[in-house]
Amino acid sequence: MSSSLFLTILQAIIPILVTLGLGYVAAWRRDFDGNQASVLIRLVMLYALPLALFVSILSTPRTQVLSAGPLTFLILLAMVGGYLLLFGVLRGPLGRSQGEAALMAMTMTGPSVPFIGIPVLGQLFGPASAVPISIASLAMNLFQVPLTLILLSHDQQRRVAQHSLKPRTWHVTMHELSSHLLHSCREPVVWVPLLALGLVSFGITLPPFLKNSLTLLGHATGGTALFASGVVLFARQVRFSPLVGGMVTIRNILIPLGLYGLARLLHYNPVTLQESVLTMAIPSASINVILAMRYHILEREVASVLFFGTLSALFTMASFIWLTHP
Repeated sequence: MSSSLFLTILQAIIPILVTLGLGYVAAWRRDFDGNQASVLIRLVMLYALPLALFVSILSTPRTQVLSAGPLTFLILLAMVGGYLLLFGVLRGPLGRSQGEAALMAMTMTGPSVPFIGIPVLGQLFGPASAVPISIASLAMNLFQVPLTLILLSHDQQRRVAQHSLKPRTWHVTMHELSSHLLHSCREPVVWVPLLALGLVSFGITLPPFLKNSLTLLGHATGGTALFASGVVLFARQVRFSPLVGGMVTIRNILIPLGLYGLARLLHYNPVTLQESVLTMAIPSASINVILAMRYHILEREVASVLFFGTLSALFTMASFIWLTHP
């Protein structure tokens, strides 16, 4: 490994652990608690992240955005195809409940692109990192989150009905699905990147004064999100177990490694290969912890996956940066 590549890895990974550590220490000192972390996460998801993606996409060359078809295919295959495959295995052969299978599938296939993607991919690819981040964010917010919420809600209703001995039918209606999708489309993290992609496809760019105005808050995305994640990690009592180890291995190693093999098999160019693999090498998203706490399913296990997955990312992401380096 060359010294320049080693320096690139350090510059991409070390800030993550430092900022997470600061959030963890702040929670340990009782300067911040879980409720305050939720406010910070809300700031990121509603304002800072959409602004960061909007500016980055409009700063990316039009040809690069329009040629992102292979990158889109690889990320959607990993996040959508992987979700359905893992849900089927967990629900069928492994006999997990509907809610557990849905939450575990999302935990293993949903990378923390809003939190870790900005500092890592931004360091490696510059403004062009907005393309894989936007694709992964859209896959999560338009498919994974709505479907997981539906399955978790139905599982909770089933448990309540079984406890009260009231008969119910259990099928996902088109009304419920369209309702969740409509709600997701109203989120700024969904429609803002779509708007930016539409503008850049017509060759529209931002004037410097407007770009600087939007960037000011957008730059707070990575640091604020990681700090809030550190606070959340301290609030949960994490513990390692075979289940946690298996989920971390699938999330951090097997999925990006499988994507690497597929991209090589299809002879994709080195940039597409590197962007897709490193996007999917990002550890699990903190939204899974929020869903686990909301529905009281696998709370400690999902928080533990976030904790150990983020710590081990120092080595796993560094390995994939080295592996995919042109």
